[in-house]
Amino acid sequence: MVDITHKSSTLRTATAQAIVKVSRQETIEAILNKTVPKGDVLAMSKAAGLLGVKKTPELLPDCHPLPIEFTGIEYEINGLEITVLVTVKTIYKTGVEVEAMHGASVVALNMYDMLKPIDKDIELFHIKLVEKKGGKSSFQDKFRRDLNAVIIVCSDSITEGKKEDRAGKAIIAKLEECAVNIQDYIIIPDEAAIIQEKAKHYQANGADLIIYTGGTGLSMRDVTPEALKPLLDRTIPGIEEAIRKYGQERMPYAMLSRSVAGTIKNTLVLALPGSTNGARESMDAIFPSVLHVFRILKGARH
Repeated sequence: MVDITHKSSTLRTATAQAIVKVSRQETIEAILNKTVPKGDVLAMSKAAGLLGVKKTPELLPDCHPLPIEFTGIEYEINGLEITVLVTVKTIYKTGVEVEAMHGASVVALNMYDMLKPIDKDIELFHIKLVEKKGGKSSFQDKFRRDLNAVIIVCSDSITEGKKEDRAGKAIIAKLEECAVNIQDYIIIPDEAAIIQEKAKHYQANGADLIIYTGGTGLSMRDVTPEALKPLLDRTIPGIEEAIRKYGQERMPYAMLSRSVAGTIKNTLVLALPGSTNGARESMDAIFPSVLHVFRILKGARH
C-alpha cells in the first residue's frame, strides 16, 4: 500500500453512483410495491451496500483500512432507470472514493440478484465517482509565487564544523517543493543576540518567511524561543499546536519541543526543531497550508 504516514487527517467525503436499468415498468412497480419474491429490494440492497463499503479493503489489496464514519445510500427512479447514490465520510489521511464506488457497485449487483427472477434483461452501468471533497485538491490555495524565505540553522556544533546540517536542507527541500524562493541559508551559533539580529536584518530586507531550525529544546543553550518571542508582533498558536500534534503522533518526545510561530510586521517567523526528522515533520505538518497566511498579510497576488 502507498505510504500515508506523512499525511494529516481531514474530513473526507465521496459520492459515487451506479445505474440499474430494468426492462419493463412492471419491475419498477414490483420494487416500489415490495412484491419482489426475494424481498424488499431497496432495503436489502442498502444493507448490502453498507457491507460493501465496510469490506472494501478486504477485497481490494491496495485500499487502506480506515474508519467509516458515515454511509448514506439513496435511490432516484427515472423511468426504467434506478440511480444509486452512495456517500461515504471519514476523518482520515486518505480518501473514500473507492469505498463509495464499491458500495454503489454492491448495491447495484444485489438489486440485479434480487430482480433477475422477474426480469432477465437488467443492465448495470455508469458506475463512477460523482464528487469528492477533503483531500489535497480541496485545500489547494492559489498561494503566492513571489515569496522569499530565509533558513537559519542555530547550532554551535554545526557552526564549529563538528556536524553536518541536514535539518536546514530538509526545510529547503520542502520550500522548493512549495515553490518558495530561497533568499538565504545561513548557520549561526546558539546565541540569543545573533538570533535576534538575523531576524531583524532579514525582515528589514524583504524576507517573507524566516525559518529557524535548532535551539527549541530544553538544554541551557536552547534559546531560540526566548530570543524570538520579544520580537514578535503576534504569535500564531495554531501553527505551534499543529506542529506538536503532528510530531507527537509519530514519536513521544515531540511534546518537549518548543516550536514558535508568529509575525514581525508582514514576515512570518517560525522556529522548528533542530533534528532532521523534527524539522522535516514540522514542515510536513504545516506546508503548504501555512502559506495561506500570506493571502492575509500580503494580499492574494500570485
